[in-house]
Parts: sequence; C-alpha cells; structure tokens
Amino acid sequence: MTPPDRRRRPLHRLLRFLRTYPRRSPLTLCYVVLLVISHYWFEDFLTPERADELRAYVSTNLDNLPDHPVRAMVGSALLYDGTLTDVTSPGFGGTLITLGIGVCGCLAWIERRWGSLRALGVFLGGHVLATLITAVVILLALGQGWYPEDVRSSYDYGISYGAQTVLAVAVLAVPRWARLPWAAFVVAWPLGGDGDWPGPLPEFTTVGHLVAATLGFALAAATAPARTARRAALAPNPRTVDRG
Repeated sequence: MTPPDRRRRPLHRLLRFLRTYPRRSPLTLCYVVLLVISHYWFEDFLTPERADELRAYVSTNLDNLPDHPVRAMVGSALLYDGTLTDVTSPGFGGTLITLGIGVCGCLAWIERRWGSLRALGVFLGGHVLATLITAVVILLALGQGWYPEDVRSSYDYGISYGAQTVLAVAVLAVPRWARLPWAAFVVAWPLGGDGDWPGPLPEFTTVGHLVAATLGFALAAATAPARTARRAALAPNPRTVDRG
C-alpha cells in the first residue's frame, strides 16, 4: 500500500504551487489578469460591431501581416477566443486547455524554472514562429488550391499558439511514465475539433497548433540533456560515504 504521506504529497505540491504563485510566477499572473480584463472589455464594454472590427484588425492573417505585423501579433496575444462562464459551450474546453492548463499552469511552471524573461521568450517565440510558419503553409496551400481564397482575411487571433508551445515544453514537468500520454494529449486536442479538412491539409488553425506543439517539443528535447546533467551534478555521490 502507498504510505499516507506519499499519497498526500501531490496535494501538498499543488497547495505550495498555489500559495507561492504570485511570488514565483508574477509575469504569468499579470498576463492572466490582463487577458481576463481584455476579454470582458471586448464582451461587455465594446459594441459587437467595434469588437468585430478590432478582432479583424489583430487577426494574424495574410491581409494583416504584411500591413501591420507587430500590432497584429501583439494584439492577437492579448485576446483569447473562448468563454470562462459557459461550461456547456464547446469553446470552454479550449479555454480550459489554453488559458487554464497552458498559461495558468504550464507557463507559470516555466517561469518558476527558467525565469520570467525566458518564459516570456518561450511563449512569444511559439506565438510568433507558429504564426509565421502557418502563414507560409497557407500561401503554399493557396497556390495548390487546397484552401479557399477567403482564408487570407479569416479571423486568426488568440493565445492558443503560445499556449500550445508551453504545453509541449511542460512535458519536462511530468513524470517519465506520463510523458508519452502528455505528448499525445498536446497533439490530439487540436485535432479533436469539428473543423473540416478543405483538402490534404487540415484547417489552418489546426496546422498552427501542430506547428506550435512541434516547436515546444523541440525546445524541450534541446533542454533535456542540460536539465539531466544539472540534476546529476546536484545529486549526492553514492560512492562517497561519511563514516564519521
């Protein structure tokens, strides 16, 4: 049987994680607050017409990226496409994964381990690189007739590419036996939507999520040897025995 103290250990870790959250993950906390404020500003204070105009302006589509790439990238990272209250909505699952597990959990873990600036670099790097690579894929697909022309002006905004990247990096945070299931979850959830495949490729946002996951897994693989070496250096040498 598992000793009681070992059974309580995950709960103690969770409580310690929550208790130290503001101090050890201040950037993540501020970002979450900013996302919630921007969400309710769009939903409750702006008119639907004005909100749609702003969403169209910050969408990182082919029409906007050549015209105002920085404003589109930054504005897109300040919005999330989902709901916090309607738990029966299909969008709530995406919010739970991207904002809840991805940003609130995984980004906070990365900030604790690597610091605020590196955590910011991982999130924004995934957000920007996945967006740009997806734009290239869209251009190639348009040339082959795999996507309709109106994809150039489609809505494409939100935190999900950055969140997908940190979800993939967080494979380092789970036990070894859980890493394959975790990786399968990160790859599978974008494929579980109801979007149609317009051709040989899935819908372009699905492509973006898979690209972001690939970036995150690549970063995790690149940092894993250094992480293992650091743990080995900190571990006590079993051959060294203090005989008093």
